[in-house]
Amino acid sequence: MEKTREDIRNIAIIAHVDHGKTSLVDQLLRQGGVFRENQQIEDRVMDSNELERERGITILSKNTAILHNNIKINIIDTPGHADFGGEVERVLKMVDGVLLLVDAFEGPMPQTKFVLKKALDLELPGIVVVNKMDRPDARPMEVVDEVLDLLIELDANDAQLDCPYIYTSARDGWASVDADQIGTSMEPLFDAIVKYIPAPRGDMDEPLQMLISTIDYNDYVGRIGIGKIERGTIEVNQHVVLCNSKDESQEQEAVITSLYTFNGLNRKSVDKAEVGDIIAISGIEGINIGDTICHIDHPQPLPFVQISEPTVSMFFSVNDSPFAGTEGKYVTSRNIRERLFRELKTDVSLRVEETDSPDTFKVSGRGELHLSILIETMRRQGYEFQVSKPTVIYKEIDGKRHEPMERVVVDTPEQFSGVVIEKLGRRKGELVSMNTLRGGSVRLEFSIPSRGLFGYRSEFMTDTKGEGILNTIFDGYTPYKGDIPSRQQGALVAFEDGEAVTYGLYNAQERGVIFIEPGTKVYKGMIVGQSSRPGDIDVNVCKRKHVTNMRAAGSDEALRLVPPRKLSLEEALEFIADDELVEITPKNIRLRKTTLDAAERKRIQSKKARK
Repeated sequence: MEKTREDIRNIAIIAHVDHGKTSLVDQLLRQGGVFRENQQIEDRVMDSNELERERGITILSKNTAILHNNIKINIIDTPGHADFGGEVERVLKMVDGVLLLVDAFEGPMPQTKFVLKKALDLELPGIVVVNKMDRPDARPMEVVDEVLDLLIELDANDAQLDCPYIYTSARDGWASVDADQIGTSMEPLFDAIVKYIPAPRGDMDEPLQMLISTIDYNDYVGRIGIGKIERGTIEVNQHVVLCNSKDESQEQEAVITSLYTFNGLNRKSVDKAEVGDIIAISGIEGINIGDTICHIDHPQPLPFVQISEPTVSMFFSVNDSPFAGTEGKYVTSRNIRERLFRELKTDVSLRVEETDSPDTFKVSGRGELHLSILIETMRRQGYEFQVSKPTVIYKEIDGKRHEPMERVVVDTPEQFSGVVIEKLGRRKGELVSMNTLRGGSVRLEFSIPSRGLFGYRSEFMTDTKGEGILNTIFDGYTPYKGDIPSRQQGALVAFEDGEAVTYGLYNAQERGVIFIEPGTKVYKGMIVGQSSRPGDIDVNVCKRKHVTNMRAAGSDEALRLVPPRKLSLEEALEFIADDELVEITPKNIRLRKTTLDAAERKRIQSKKARK
């Protein structure tokens, strides 16, 4: 019997990074009665991961639920950054509609287009939420026109084009159906969700089918599968079969040991769940994203969404520097291998391949940020390893080499637009469009090879005096665009093992920019700075001043050091050249030459030059 669950709505909130998804969920939770009146609540309560709170971005999709007028609204907060698009793609299989969030000033951005296309492909109805109406430069009616243009461009059907528009300020906690009227609460948004998002439908009497879209992990119960029941019912202690649409030989029988539904930020244990419920299941070993839990007598796996392929790869290897094993807890190739393959179980966009060397693994992801978040997470968990320069993944199409392209949108004050166009032009970027925004800013849109952006972000922030905003999205493959000049300056490389001292650094800083401070332990072949000219320079930062009993006026004045430039993990990955590595430990991020010995490096260079 086909049943419509009028007491449930399942929605995902999708948007470009920093358009206010997580803040909107905060307000919905507050006004949905999830918290007590006197309860202390942090901002961005859904960003529970330590790295998410530090960086102010959502990395993992999160589930929550609000009870509004006896209707349960299951909400999934998704990442807005392009590198975590795999998170968005798979959770859309769990929902019956989407809230498309758009900034009232910025309008649709690259990631808006990406996530909206995925929702339209699945024929999900949507509600457009124009957020940040409290901005003094808000331009809601123009943004509505831009969203409509985008829907037409993406071939939306008539029902999707006729979507409702709600105007909100997540910061101030109000929603309104009229752009010219300030609301008093989020009630108009709750009403729109109930009215326009279809209730889940499914056959109660048919055999069970439930697609696993997310995997969580708990030290006590192990792997937890999260998904929506597409048909039938599920109960605790029920015997089921786990199927995979890609590999039918992987079928395994299991018993449901516990069921949970979502209630606010918590999970609530239940004995039974029906069609349309989004639930969490524990007790099934080896459960993976894309698996279908089926009735024991009717193993019929559901198709899973096609996840976009990785575009960037790098090599993770065992740390072999002179400081190897002194700072990390997990340092062996077995430790690193186990951790990388464990990540595959929760991250569908990642690829890990073994190489000819047992100590090195090729890891591929959706972008530099995607891989750097993995590196930072492993580092904080006590792992010690080293990584190579990120490289793009080429494809052979019709006998020609093709490379991944990025669509780049830059918002910058007008006076900096010239230098941005020049720098990106040098990196094989083509200017697609240029529009003037309010307040003296311009929006530049480029098509550029992915490798052309390596090492550019920090340069961009310097060129625009920190006022520029740069957004990127993967834009398919095109024929190889030719060589792009890499880092222009060489590196300052430590000449010997020891401890950096003020006198040595004072002499070295005349050669370029220093990355370390006095007292830092260094080893031969470690990069301690950036040279001011092409070509590497060996410097002795451990050199002490020759002591004599002669004294002269002025010679003993304190040596003044320029403050060192401290590189973040992303900046370190952007900085290194092909013959360099980043050494990652829980306590330090060091840059080094792949070949530590200076004479050996020169020999390798002369061989390359002869070729």
